[in-house]
Amino acid sequence: MIYNFCFISGITNFIHQKDTQINPMKKLLFFVLILISLHISFAQEGEDVGWVARFGAAGGFSPTLVFPNIDAVNLQIKNMGLENLSSKGMIVYGGGGYAYIMLVDNLRIGGMGLSGTQSSKGTIDGFNKEVKYNYGLGGFTVEYTLPFIKNIAVSVGAIIGVGSSSIEIFQNQNNFTWGGIWNDVSDKNKTTQNINRKITNTFLTITPTLNVDIPLSRFIAFRIGGGYITSLTSSWKADNEQDIGNIPSDLSSSSFFIQTGIYFGLIAF
Repeated sequence: MIYNFCFISGITNFIHQKDTQINPMKKLLFFVLILISLHISFAQEGEDVGWVARFGAAGGFSPTLVFPNIDAVNLQIKNMGLENLSSKGMIVYGGGGYAYIMLVDNLRIGGMGLSGTQSSKGTIDGFNKEVKYNYGLGGFTVEYTLPFIKNIAVSVGAIIGVGSSSIEIFQNQNNFTWGGIWNDVSDKNKTTQNINRKITNTFLTITPTLNVDIPLSRFIAFRIGGGYITSLTSSWKADNEQDIGNIPSDLSSSSFFIQTGIYFGLIAF
């Protein structure tokens, strides 16, 4: 027990001293080590739940932090006179679930989905301006739980699915009428200054993942994990699926992510 607390203290001090030099995935690994050490300590004190086989099914809520590259977006937002979107990550929300298939030891399958939005808005030169950045992902999950680790489930796997990121751009003077909205698109003189644009990238992904499920009881587990969302395809479209030229090369939907969650169900490992 004393050894584990010393181990945790050492990791905590290291993170505190080197915080500006450690990327999010390294912080995740340090946090996982702390949780594993704590769980081993409690098990040594006789609080182990005593599960003897890996089986069951569970699902739950998973707040997630993603880190898409939006530097090209922020450059344009700055030109509009608005504050930049956060480049330190954005929180997205969703959930997922899994079940051990039993036909293959320690293999579980399931699904997950997440989505979220961040925005910047303000009144510039009499116009209401806003930029929204939306991010979402959903897919089928496959995970293999490492059999040599007891009392907790450490699983490596992948998400196979589809994701999307979109940018919405607005400019208006908040003086809408039913007829005025239609006049904006039928006015031959094009006098309107109301603007609404949407740019979307839909992509296929095979996302490698590492998840740790820590039992709180036989029916509840805490999850922490992460991975890297790969954008296997990149097809940016505007408005009603119109092609866009000169997309910045660094505008990418690929992203590291850090996942947390509380899962409920029949959990036994």
